[in-house]
Amino acid sequence: MRVYIPATIPILRQLVDEQQLLPLGATAFAVTPALREAYAAGDDDELAEVAMQEAARASMRLIGAERDDVDDVDGETADPGSPVYRRAVIAADVAGAKLRPDLDDAVVKLSGPITFKQVAAVHVDLAEAEPQVAKAVDVIDAADLGDTDAEFVLGDAEDHQLAWYAPQEVPFLLELL
Repeated sequence: MRVYIPATIPILRQLVDEQQLLPLGATAFAVTPALREAYAAGDDDELAEVAMQEAARASMRLIGAERDDVDDVDGETADPGSPVYRRAVIAADVAGAKLRPDLDDAVVKLSGPITFKQVAAVHVDLAEAEPQVAKAVDVIDAADLGDTDAEFVLGDAEDHQLAWYAPQEVPFLLELL
C-alpha cells in the first residue's frame, strides 16, 4: 500500500541519517476504502492527491510542534524564511498498514518503522511557500474550527504544490537547505 507520511525537514534528516523512521503515532495517510467512498468521483491518482494533501496539512502541525519546541528551548521563534517552514510528505510503499476510519477517511496506522528503501518519493515545499506556510502554522487550528479568515490563510499555503524528489535526491536537497 502506498502511504503518505507527514514530515518536516528535521524528520527527513532523521530518515536519511538513520535510514528508517517511525512516524509520530505511526500515523500516515492513504487511499482507503473510506476515502474512496467519501468522493463520488475521482480516479486513483486524484484520490492519492487527496491523501497526500491530508499528509501535507498534518506536516504543518508537525512544523508548529517543532517551532514550539525551539521556542521553549531558547525563547526565540524560528525565522519564517527558514527551511523549517517547508511542508514535507514521504511517499512509501508498506505492508500491514491498518485502517483508522475513526480518525479520518484517509488515516492509516503503520505496523512499524519505514526504511529508506521503502521510500518511493519525497515531496517538499519550495522556498516560495515558506512565508505562507509560516502564517498557516499559526492559524491551522482556527481554520479547522471554521474561522474563515484562518481558512484563507491556510488555503494560501495549500495552494503551493509540493515539489517531487526521488529518494536518492533527498540527501542533496537537505544539504542545500
